[in-house]
Amino acid sequence: MTIAPQTSIPAAWAMVISALFFALMGVCVKLVGGRIPVAEVVLARALVSLVLSWWLLRRAGVAPWGHHRWLLIWRGGIGTLALLCVYRALALLPLAAATVLQYSYPTFTALLAWLHLGEPIGKRVVLAVALGWTGVMLLASPGWLLPAALGGGGPPLPPGAVLVALLGAFSTALAYVSVRSLRHSEHPLVIVFYFPLVALVLTLPPVLLHPVLPTLRELLALVGVGVFTQLGQVYLTQGLTSLPAARATAISYVQVAFAVLLGWLVFAEPLGTATLWGALLVLAATLISQSDRRPLSS
Repeated sequence: MTIAPQTSIPAAWAMVISALFFALMGVCVKLVGGRIPVAEVVLARALVSLVLSWWLLRRAGVAPWGHHRWLLIWRGGIGTLALLCVYRALALLPLAAATVLQYSYPTFTALLAWLHLGEPIGKRVVLAVALGWTGVMLLASPGWLLPAALGGGGPPLPPGAVLVALLGAFSTALAYVSVRSLRHSEHPLVIVFYFPLVALVLTLPPVLLHPVLPTLRELLALVGVGVFTQLGQVYLTQGLTSLPAARATAISYVQVAFAVLLGWLVFAEPLGTATLWGALLVLAATLISQSDRRPLSS
């Protein structure tokens, strides 16, 4: 029997709401400014999320420990790796660029879901992924990819930061596919609970070895990281347990558009022609993916 979250919000809209909360989380990570070690940022997020997850479990009357505990621990571990990479990339790159690179994960998700779960990839999802990938590349607009006439011409992104972001994207895909594997046996709140639980265990030792005391502003940003990520994770889990993985992650491309807008508003990141066209392609990918119903063989 499939366990679905108790909410009246449609799954597609849950993915859009999740994307907004994750974009706000990215703003909070950048506000920390890179002075706080990434493990400490993840630990702060884990502490806030663990408390909220426990409260939600108690409120729903759901036992926290689940049935397939090793798979839940695996999901928490690979999710922690993804989070470390994503937060590091956010500290090193502009908000829009870091989010753009993170959003290479739907391609990985679709492939892994096909290989591991046997999920068919619909024709419209293929089109949505292609449009979304083109859009995120336009949003990044490094000089080595686009000529100046098309809105490029800027300096290339740091290679090390790009590799970290891509590792985060691949790890995110692994984590999302594991959520799909757990959808028939675990309550979504249990899946969410294991993420901060495992993250806490993995990040506490390095933080205790090299702690950095946050300022009041940084402390507020760290709390924001935890709160926005928790809300994003709850809605994300709803979407992933109610939709095929490829379609759900294609919808969540809309986070890129949110990140572009917030990067412009909060950090004065430039909003050029390539950025605008990229955002339009991302939104088109989201709309197309929502209408997919047919497998490739149809």
